[in-house]
Amino acid sequence: MGERPGELRALLDSVARQDGDPIETVVVGNGAPVGAVPAGVRTVELPENLGIPGGRNVGIEAFGAAGSEVDVLLFLDDDGLLERTDTAELVRAAFAGDPALGIVGFRIADPETGLTQRRHVPRLRAADPLRSSRVTTFLGGANAVRTKVLAEVGPLPGDFFYAHEETDLAWRALDAGWMIDYRADMVLLHPTMPPSRHAVYHRMVARNRVWLARRNLPAPLVPVYLGVWLLLTLVRRPSVPALKAWFGGFREGWATPCGPRRPMKWRTVWRLTRLGRPPVI
Repeated sequence: MGERPGELRALLDSVARQDGDPIETVVVGNGAPVGAVPAGVRTVELPENLGIPGGRNVGIEAFGAAGSEVDVLLFLDDDGLLERTDTAELVRAAFAGDPALGIVGFRIADPETGLTQRRHVPRLRAADPLRSSRVTTFLGGANAVRTKVLAEVGPLPGDFFYAHEETDLAWRALDAGWMIDYRADMVLLHPTMPPSRHAVYHRMVARNRVWLARRNLPAPLVPVYLGVWLLLTLVRRPSVPALKAWFGGFREGWATPCGPRRPMKWRTVWRLTRLGRPPVI
């Protein structure tokens, strides 16, 4: 959104320093000018902010429009930084070595402390962020997706704007037979910030969770999933304004179109359960 030109330049420099073949790079200005970028970096400037998934979908389309034949797309937040120079080679090796691998999520670490927050480890057993594993979702700010996955199951849900768009794509990918890995050795340095810093956080987290369930879960699991998250929200005891925003978003999720409904197969439910995160938690 044009607010961090210094951080963006540092990220692009860290991408350019990667070992192996050069990485084709596109920067999407989501309702804002991109500004100066290094030579060879393509830019797309949108007249309005389409949100996180909408902006990333434009980036996906930019590669196709340019005729680029890429096997894997790397998505990085503009205020992140690739710590190592071998990350791209690790990504290439991961996908080349596992034909069933569809998505890889990176570990996000604070640049000052090196620590990874529990919420940035996409599994229930999050105490050890240095352990790589198969997972059922991934972090949007640092990941790699096989282009065949997007061709098969479609792009990120643009209407979500912010929150849960990664899980929506992850569930569709898993339902199509792809696997998802969390890789602790692929690191994006990113300042530790609370997600609630976004004014729309509580509303969109609630609305999109309802949309996520309505779009992807078998009908019997929809009330169970949403009931569990309602209880978890109350247990966390948010402030009164946050709770009002959350319930407003929850109502909005039921009252507004959620997009196409494609409930996952029951064998996918069992697969998610075997991976340690049944789709009710």
